[in-house]
Parts: sequence; C-alpha cells; structure tokens
Amino acid sequence: MALLNIQDPPRDNAPFSLFVLGFRPFFLAAGLFACLSILLWMGIYEFDLELSFSRLAPFQWHAHEMIYGYTLAVVSGFLLTAIRNWTGVQTWQGGRLKTLLLLWLAARITLLFGDGMIALAAFFDLLFNALLILATAEPVLKVRQWKQIGILAKVVLIGLFNAFFYLGLLGYLSQGVDWSLYGGLLLLIALVLAMGRRVIPFFIERGVGYPVQLANPRWLDIGILVLFLLFSIVEVFLLEPAVSGWLATALLVLGLIRLYNWHTPGIWGKPLLWGLYLAMAFITFGFLVFALLPHTALFTRSIGFHAFSFGGIGLITLSMMSRVTLGHTGRDILTPSPLIGVAQWMILIGAMVRLLPTALWPEHYKLWIAVAQLLWIGGFGLFIWVNAPLLVRPRVDGAPG
Repeated sequence: MALLNIQDPPRDNAPFSLFVLGFRPFFLAAGLFACLSILLWMGIYEFDLELSFSRLAPFQWHAHEMIYGYTLAVVSGFLLTAIRNWTGVQTWQGGRLKTLLLLWLAARITLLFGDGMIALAAFFDLLFNALLILATAEPVLKVRQWKQIGILAKVVLIGLFNAFFYLGLLGYLSQGVDWSLYGGLLLLIALVLAMGRRVIPFFIERGVGYPVQLANPRWLDIGILVLFLLFSIVEVFLLEPAVSGWLATALLVLGLIRLYNWHTPGIWGKPLLWGLYLAMAFITFGFLVFALLPHTALFTRSIGFHAFSFGGIGLITLSMMSRVTLGHTGRDILTPSPLIGVAQWMILIGAMVRLLPTALWPEHYKLWIAVAQLLWIGGFGLFIWVNAPLLVRPRVDGAPG
C-alpha cells in the first residue's frame, strides 16, 4: 500500500493548502466538473456532438457522471471533512488525498473515450470507490463510532451500484446500467435525507440570529427513511408505478411535516439557509411527482428524478459546499459573498425551468433544457469564482484545516 503514503502530510499553514483537508480538492473539482460536464452535455444534447459509445446512450453517460462524478466528489469532500470532526481522527491528506482525487479524475477522463476505454475507466472508478470506503471507514472504526455505520453503509452501496454500471456496459449484467443510475441517485438522496436531518435544523437554529428550537421528532426520521427504502426498491428493481405512487404519497406527507417543522421566517434572509431548506422542498416536490404519475400524463419519471437531482442535490450541494468552505477556512459563515446568493438563485430558477415548463410547454423542450443548462453552468461558475481562492489558501485564522 505504498501508493497511499507517497508524501508526508502538508503543513496546515502552507501557502498552497489544497491537500490539507478533503473538502478543498473535492469541492474545487466538483465545481469545475459541474460546469465542464454540463457544457459538454449541452454540446451533445443541443448541438449533436458525439461520444464514441455503442453500448451507452448519451443521457446515460450524463446521468452517470452527475451521480458518480459530480455528486460523489461533493460527498467525498464533505465526509472526509465531517468525519474528522465527528471522530477527532485526521482523515486523508497530502499524498493519499492526491491519489484519491487523481483516481476520480482519471475515471472521468477515460470514460469520455468510449468503448475502447470502458475497462480502464471501470478500474479507475471502482478503485476510487474502494479507497473512499477505506478513507471514510478508517477513522470511524478506529474510535468505534458505530453510530456512523449507516453513513458508511451508503458509501459502500454507492460503490456497489457503480460496479453495476460497468458490469452492465461490459455485458455481464443485463440491467446493470439502469440499476446503477436509478439506484445510485436514490442512494445519494437517502444520504441527503440522513445528513440533512442531522445538520439542517442545527444550521438554521444557529444561523437565523434569534433563539429558535426546531422540532425534529425521531418517528418522522424513521418513517421517512423506511418509506424511502421501500420506494427505492420499487423504483429500481420492481418498477410498479402504483406502489411507488402510494409510497411517494406517504413520503410527501412526511416531507411536508418536516418542512413545516424546520421553517422559521429568519431563513429567508440567509441564502445559505434557504438554499438548504428549498433543496429539501425540491425533494419533497419529487415525491409529489411520483405520487401523481399513476394518475396523470402531465409529469414524467424524468421530471421526478430531476426534482431530486437538479433541484434537491444541485441546490443542497452548492449551499453546503459554500458554507463548509467558509467555516473550514476560518471565515464568517453568516456573511457569504453576495455572488453565492446569485448562484443559488441561478440553480433555483434553473431547476424550476427544468421541471415545470418542460411539462407544461413540451413543444419548446430543447429550449427549456438549454436555459436550465446555462443557469446551472452560471451558478457553479460563480461558486468557483468565489471559492477557488479560499480552497487553495490556508485558513485565515491559522487553525488546522
């Protein structure tokens, strides 16, 4: 395992501090990839640019890269930072962190070369998944913090479902690609629901500027996670719209109760708070779409999944990365750059354009998709503009991280 120890850990106050802690390189990589991958997808979708795939449809490449490329990069940066806080054990940095990032990047690049590089892309991507599991599990197991096992289990399952993708492409698993794309997205939503329950009410209570205690009952958490597990199994493996519809209806009701419990007027003056809150609202809207699917032709399954991904994941990752970057570089989390608020509005409007006009005025479908793509690129472009200097420089307060 010499590969994992190719360099001593960097100094916390080094002028170039990108590899001091996991959020730094992976948030930077995620932001850049969010722009570049959607720019490429725009070229494919709007201008007929071709990728050299015979066994993979372009939309499947797009879906895979947004799930296992963009979102998993955000998850990697967040967990490698949060787990250090939870356990008190230093997570990977220096050479090991560079190795992890390079494997992620190598998978993104090789997959672009199409059929001839699928096996190599699988090697890089699944090795990245395996090392991410190792990097997140080491500190938790070292201090025996068993309450984090649920989070680690989701990281393991994400790696497994990514393996399904490559097994499907290589002809070993007939449903592998579909299982991977739908299962991977729903696993990430499950992770958002689990982590959101931990951090969103905490952030709101401490960020609105006045005393407030939000209701966060245990029965609601258990109900949402159990029902979402059943919903995911039906959507990935059984494909029974009527059953999904009833489960989504129950999740809609519980989601609305949670949104009511977490609401306080002060969030609307704080972009990093309303971004997190509205991300959960988009996920709840996704449940509404799936609840209605058996009864109307207005919405499609794709709109439901884009409510989860563009609206839910897009808005929560932009907001969370911005907050974590401020906090872990020693800056005031209550006063983000006004440009981050603009970026959040761009993602919010982009998600609404992707979901509603495409359903109501499908004759202009490609136009709505192009507008949504440009808003996504603009939003994450602003994220990079604001946060790239913070991510590569040392903390302003001189503290580790």
